Amino acid sequence: MQRELHSDYIKRGIAALLPVCLLIWSELIHAQSPGYLEIGKFSASKTDGNLPDGWKPLTFSRIKRHTDYSLVAVDGAVVVKAVSDQSASGLTRAISIDPAQYPVIQWQWKVDNILQKGNPTSKDGDDYPARIYITFALDPDRAGQLERLKHKAARLIYGQDIPYRAISYIWGSNSRPGSMIANPYTDRVMMFVIEAGDEKLQQWVTEKRNILEDYKKAFGEEPAVISGVAIMTDTDNTRESAIAWYGDIVFTNGQAVSD
Repeated sequence: MQRELHSDYIKRGIAALLPVCLLIWSELIHAQSPGYLEIGKFSASKTDGNLPDGWKPLTFSRIKRHTDYSLVAVDGAVVVKAVSDQSASGLTRAISIDPAQYPVIQWQWKVDNILQKGNPTSKDGDDYPARIYITFALDPDRAGQLERLKHKAARLIYGQDIPYRAISYIWGSNSRPGSMIANPYTDRVMMFVIEAGDEKLQQWVTEKRNILEDYKKAFGEEPAVISGVAIMTDTDNTRESAIAWYGDIVFTNGQAVSD
């Protein structure tokens, strides 16, 4: 029973934190220009059946049905298409970025449908047609003794590279846009409802968020280094289906990035 609880915790609570854990290395992202970093340059990829450069799959041992991710040409650009049918998995990229230097993330996404049973406040409804995770490393100099002990215990259970905290930007189904909600599996992950409902379905939406400010709002402290980014479309809890598309993901110093 205890093992099952641990597995369930990994699946949803640490799901937001695992994108980097499953990668045994990290890479330093160097600026392509003084003002921004191209973390997911999907539009420069080829639709040859391979995953985007630098991105790796994230799967869960207890979940046999995985979301399918592929690079496809849509509306004149190459993007990541996610197809989920009662399934869950993600794509992750390990990075190392100073959020004080690059505090803003910008991306595009499109969702085909919402989930009728989606509910970010319950474990049974913890599914989303689209979401983006930002994970953060632990700064031992700023974390309190209790937090350090908790993190040390988590590393013993889940691996040495486990991130400290995460924020998640979600396309909710039955949520209020603009709300901030603790993940139902762990308060180490805070979720921001960016879009919700069906008003903007089947159209590209450009998002722009200040990660630095969102982290401080979520956890009441300054963030340490950003350690990873993940995209995820999942429908295993609600037993539904969803299709979403993800465009380029860029971190900036606050300057505008053209679409």
